Order: sequence, then structure tokens, then C-alpha cells
Amino acid sequence: MRYKNKISSISNMILRQVLSRKGQSLAEFAVVTAMMATFITTALPKFSDVMEAGKANKCIDELDKLLLQAKNFYETTAALEGRGRLPGQDKFDMRVGSYNDTTELFQDLELFTSYQDTAIGKKWSSVFGSEHPEAPASGESLFSDDTLSLDVNEAGDIICSNCPKARESGPDEWYALFNREVLKSPFQDGHYIYVVIPGSGSGDDVKAPRICVADAESPKHLHKIMDL
Repeated sequence: MRYKNKISSISNMILRQVLSRKGQSLAEFAVVTAMMATFITTALPKFSDVMEAGKANKCIDELDKLLLQAKNFYETTAALEGRGRLPGQDKFDMRVGSYNDTTELFQDLELFTSYQDTAIGKKWSSVFGSEHPEAPASGESLFSDDTLSLDVNEAGDIICSNCPKARESGPDEWYALFNREVLKSPFQDGHYIYVVIPGSGSGDDVKAPRICVADAESPKHLHKIMDL
């Protein structure tokens, strides 16, 4: 609004000067009018950039909130279950999404500039659920929704032999962490997504899982990763 007021004030000033001059020709008036139009056209993109920067800053704040709650969840499950895990994990050494290590994750993030990249998007999980009525994902995206695992999948592989009894689906665990409220992206096509790189080892060699949260508006630029 400040930019619009500034533009309007300058435009009115120029117009008053034009009208105050005697003998002002129609041609000269047309030139000044064109200059005013050019000024407004070049100023509006700057105004738009400011608005986008504001959205990006709000988005980064929301990503920080997600990581803070993920850390609290990890510490709580460590105390209750004997080993910490992250939202959506059946156990600390099981992934959420399709990444087993950070190398592939970092490579994909360099290319993941929009929710419309379905090849990479399908490797990610929605934080609060892709069809949540208060913050649904774009219909063009292919983000997955974490669900409760069965003991054995269709191929006969054991998925989780001793998952904690308190285990819920990823969206339900996130939903509970935020007191049954969702974080909605400030971008029109934005949506909060995440992946968890599984932990490994035991004893002194244990390696904690890692979590990456992002906004589907542009995961390459709007993401954060946390080590535990």
C-alpha cells in the first residue's frame, strides 16, 4: 500500500504541473501520461517482490516451528519408548518418504523447484495430509500420505516387527503436536511436506534420523534440515 500511495502522489504532482502550464499541447500531455504509465509499470514488480519476500520469511518461520515440534516429539518418544523417532516413523531406523541417505536428497533438492515436479514430489510425504480441508495440496502434486504400516507388505517383507503401540499415522502425529491445528503455507500453491532419513546402528555407534521439511512452492529454496 505504501508503494501505491507513493506512486499516486508522484503521478498527481506531475499532472498538476502539466495542467498549470499555459499553452500545454495535447501531444506534450500524451508524452507525460506515457511517462506516468511507465513509472507505474516498473514500480509494481518491486512492490510484488516485497510481498513475495514477506511470504518467504513467514514460510521459514513455519518451517522452524515444524522442526521444533519434531525435536520435541523425538525427545518425548525417546523417554517413553526407549529410542527416539520422528513423526511418521515406525522406528528410528525406518524412513518416511523415499530417501535412505542425504546424498540423493540433496541432489533432488537442487532440482525440486515446484510442486509440479511429480517425479520428485512423490518421494515426499505431506505433513498434515495432502487432502486436509484446511490446507490441501495442489491437485497436480503427488505427495504421499504416511499411514500405519502393516507387519508384512505385499511382497512378504517385514515392515516393522516391533512398532510402538502408540504409533499413529504421520499426519495424525503432526496434528497432535500442533494442538489439532494445521500450518498453512502463505503461498497459493504452497504445502508443507517432509522426509525422514532413517537412523542406524546401536550403542555407541547409533546414528539418529534426520528430518527435512519444505514448502512445495519451491522446496529448493524453502527447506530446512535438522540433525538430532
